[in-house]
Amino acid sequence: MFMFLVSRVTKDSISRNRNAFASFAFSSRCAHSLSFATVEAEEISGSRPAEVLNLVQGKWVGSSNWNTIADPLNGDSFIKVAEVDETGIQPFIKSLSSCPKHGVHNPFKAPERYLMYGDISTKAAHMLSLPKVSDFFTKLIQRVSPKSYQQAFGEVYVTQKFLENFCGDQVRFLARSFGVPGNHLGQQSHGFRWPYGPVAIITPFNFPLEIPVLQLMGALYMGNKPVLKVDSKVSIVMEQMLRLLHTCGLPAEDVDFINSDGKTMNRLLLEANPRMTLFTGSSRVADKLAVDLKGRVKLEDAGFDWKILGPDVHQEDYIAWVCDQDAYACSGQKCSAQSLLFMHENWSKTSLLSKLKDLAERRKLEDLTIGPVLTCTTGMMLEHKNKLLEIPGSKLLFGGSPLENHSIPPIYGAIKPTAVYVPLEEIMKDKNFDLVTKEIFGPFQVITDYKNSQLSVVLDAVERMHNHLTAAVVSNDPLFLQEVVGNSVNGTTYAGLRARTTGAPQNHWFGPAGDARGAGIGTPEAIKLVWSCHREVIYDFGPVPKDWKTPQST
Repeated sequence: MFMFLVSRVTKDSISRNRNAFASFAFSSRCAHSLSFATVEAEEISGSRPAEVLNLVQGKWVGSSNWNTIADPLNGDSFIKVAEVDETGIQPFIKSLSSCPKHGVHNPFKAPERYLMYGDISTKAAHMLSLPKVSDFFTKLIQRVSPKSYQQAFGEVYVTQKFLENFCGDQVRFLARSFGVPGNHLGQQSHGFRWPYGPVAIITPFNFPLEIPVLQLMGALYMGNKPVLKVDSKVSIVMEQMLRLLHTCGLPAEDVDFINSDGKTMNRLLLEANPRMTLFTGSSRVADKLAVDLKGRVKLEDAGFDWKILGPDVHQEDYIAWVCDQDAYACSGQKCSAQSLLFMHENWSKTSLLSKLKDLAERRKLEDLTIGPVLTCTTGMMLEHKNKLLEIPGSKLLFGGSPLENHSIPPIYGAIKPTAVYVPLEEIMKDKNFDLVTKEIFGPFQVITDYKNSQLSVVLDAVERMHNHLTAAVVSNDPLFLQEVVGNSVNGTTYAGLRARTTGAPQNHWFGPAGDARGAGIGTPEAIKLVWSCHREVIYDFGPVPKDWKTPQST
């Protein structure tokens, strides 16, 4: 899901916090002052590996099977994860099965738990606002999913602001009901938001704190009992966050946390039969889960996200910077990353591409503004580049070669920020379209241009795409915006001069559109959609009319 350079934080807020963080040195004794922490973020290494446990039925437990995680920067075995195999899933099945379909709480049952979660959110938000706690999670994220400090801090910041949004009475307001007068005296219908009961959450590597926390807390707010699985490469972050939440009052038995491979988790889902599963990740796995779980899923799957630059040219330096951030921040490992840029011919006459090239080339491994790609190897990305360059009229704009002078292990990818130009006419050919619109989860984008008369062709292209997560329409021309927005579907679409594809904060919906299975994250609307269903209770107290008689059968 999702961040700009300042990630879901404004430039001003980053600036206000910079001095405090710059002067803060995270010494070895700081971690010990964090009552919840069992690791020291900066000391995790091959010589001092960290361990990640599972949580089930309120207890932290290990496993006979320890998976070793390779340091994405040097290949050392720096984290040991206690992974559960198929023989060890019964405690998790039993724990989920202990939760009834009507949930741990609902509007008629244990309503005080809505208040409890408001209090937990208040305490957790305060904890994350503390510089040493925020710095701890920022640096822990950097260790397992290398990205710049600002990008990692932005993830912590958004999580903290999300928790602030659900302090006090805000959790119970999520369960707000409504009433409608009935047909006669004593009759009223009431609509309630009802939990699913036992649920599952599966989240990816690229946002190891933000995505799991926002979805987990949404599930808990509505009265569900979740089992949470985070990609093992980064699950240490959420393990530490759960420990923090426990110190803030989260009952240990409210959440189960499992480390496993995909096959084991699939088996757990089939046997435990959760009433709803939230999956964030690849489209391939999402489609399999939709079938396996008979549609009881909400998905935020792959994003091949587009940006259209309109005919009005403004603020060239700013637009170039936003394009660089959208395509290459977090090394392009965002489901919202800019994958395809459509430039109006007016932009083709500017120095936009040369400025974009200069911005991309200033990214460096030393500050993690470019870094390892955790799901694509270098060879896979370069092979994709070579296939694109076989298309007539295509050309390499910049990048297209491996990073140099690094120790990133070969199981991961390491390439320079890359852009390939492909003519619009070639993109639209059936033999090329799937290749050009293939998502590469790394620092890679395709760029093309179009004439005024070709806007309909551009709109045909976005209609043909399979994924509809984020999009940007960069223009202040209201008629142009109306035409593009009215003929597209992406669930999170930014429109206007400052439009972007990444950087969604906690204060607006983030999720795909055009798919009945689509999930959202972060807002009250998203929480209610994903983590509750509608229940109608019709009260009919009477009185029965005094002259009532048994009618004829019908």
